[in-house]
Amino acid sequence: MNKNFSLLFLALSCSLAPSLAQESIATRYANEITAADASKHLHIIASDEMEGRETGKPGNDKAAAYIAEQFKKMGLKAPVNGSYFQPVELAESRFDVKYFKANGQELISGNDFFMPNSGAQNTISTNEIWFIGYGIDDEKYSDLAGLDLQGKVVLLINSGEPTKADGTSYITGSKTLSDWATSRNKRIQTVMSKSPALVLATSPEVANMLERVRMMGSGGRMQIKEDVKEPTGPNANRPTVAYVTTEAANKILQNSGHTYESLKKAIDDSGKAQSQALKSSVETSFAVETIDVKSQNVLAYLEGTDLKDELLVISGHYDHIGVNPDGQINNGADDDGSGTTGVIEMAQAFAKAKADGKGPRRSILFLTVTGEEKGLLGSDYYTRHPVFPLANTVTNLNIDMIGRIDPPHEADTNYVYLVGSDKLSSQLHAISEEANNRYTKFKLDYKYNDPEDPERIYYRSDHYNFAKNGIPVIFYFNGVHADYHNVGDTVDKIDFNLLARRTQLVFYTAWDVANRDQRPLVDSNKK
Repeated sequence: MNKNFSLLFLALSCSLAPSLAQESIATRYANEITAADASKHLHIIASDEMEGRETGKPGNDKAAAYIAEQFKKMGLKAPVNGSYFQPVELAESRFDVKYFKANGQELISGNDFFMPNSGAQNTISTNEIWFIGYGIDDEKYSDLAGLDLQGKVVLLINSGEPTKADGTSYITGSKTLSDWATSRNKRIQTVMSKSPALVLATSPEVANMLERVRMMGSGGRMQIKEDVKEPTGPNANRPTVAYVTTEAANKILQNSGHTYESLKKAIDDSGKAQSQALKSSVETSFAVETIDVKSQNVLAYLEGTDLKDELLVISGHYDHIGVNPDGQINNGADDDGSGTTGVIEMAQAFAKAKADGKGPRRSILFLTVTGEEKGLLGSDYYTRHPVFPLANTVTNLNIDMIGRIDPPHEADTNYVYLVGSDKLSSQLHAISEEANNRYTKFKLDYKYNDPEDPERIYYRSDHYNFAKNGIPVIFYFNGVHADYHNVGDTVDKIDFNLLARRTQLVFYTAWDVANRDQRPLVDSNKK
């Protein structure tokens, strides 16, 4: 062998040795993440016993206890004053209709009507309502011209528009309908601007709306408790809208000498507004009631070595949407039992590395959050009340759904969607790409990273609360499937090999971020 060549070979070998050694070590611990272990955890997290893990419900607490138990078995530190639980103080505001009577008959919420919200408590009693037709105020046709509706109860037809028997619109003069025909919200807002006390919106479609409301249950709006305030400004006394079935509308109209059908026919036959005061007794009382809700984020801490004051956060939400009114459990195996499982699996791999003396240079916080389904509440709470300074938090890697395959990828399942990797740091994006090229070799799909994508996925999972604070993020996602937010999202549909491989991609990226000399540079601020 040529002497000069031998010296060159030796020099190259020496320079490559550290990187090859790191690569070998990373692979050793990535292999701790297995389909079998993932299956074990997810069969518990997404079991019926967890009752769909709805925030504030017993099943959510059971899931939190299971996650904390796993962290404790790994020997990870409990970083919240010796606890794995960060209490998250929430409040739920529910709209409660105390009673609703029409001409002495009780109307039933969920069967005859529903009221989505109210600006303030109110009790209404009247012997007169105003029928205001389609609620349209257009230069070619108006139901509202000259009407003073302030403080009154009004009834409007909340679909379609005045139309001749042959389908010709009185507004457009053709069989092409105007924007009013489908703009239910537009007409509601137009009517509300007249400051009535109560808007009774009726149409045949309300029956289908009620079916969806019954399926969703009666859950109210949940907020971080410190955000709950009394209504002020224009919303404090905004009119309330009650969507009523056409059958309920006829109960409201029964003493007026008219029916929903006859009033609609009079408008359609003449092309003229039939707005008028009608005899009708309507009594109702409603209010927004706020109740305290207690939940918790579950945290575990692995201390780094020479860069231990800097922190990498690996997150996923462990809550889901709970139990349907008919008793069916939404197990949420993919959303986000899969991500929670991934966090647990990575915690185990990094804990094993540390036990073997190969722990990361930077510290790692394994963060499973509550309240994502209620509006990213758990991660919002953490970033407002961080256990470790956000200034020292270098990256958030967030996992929300990594166990299934969406329809566009059924023919080639070797993919994962990445969102946000380049939004704040071109270096983090490069680290992610390199980790995939070197180890997992997925087809990285950036469809949802496009700021013009209508789904706006970048803003819809827990990473966003870190990104808002200038912390580089990556969100890992398998896309939406037919069982999204449905009782069909069950463990039997999870591809555990794919779940484990996707988790390994996150692990390899985390390994690089946790061990490199410099934290990822924040050098951009993309949409």
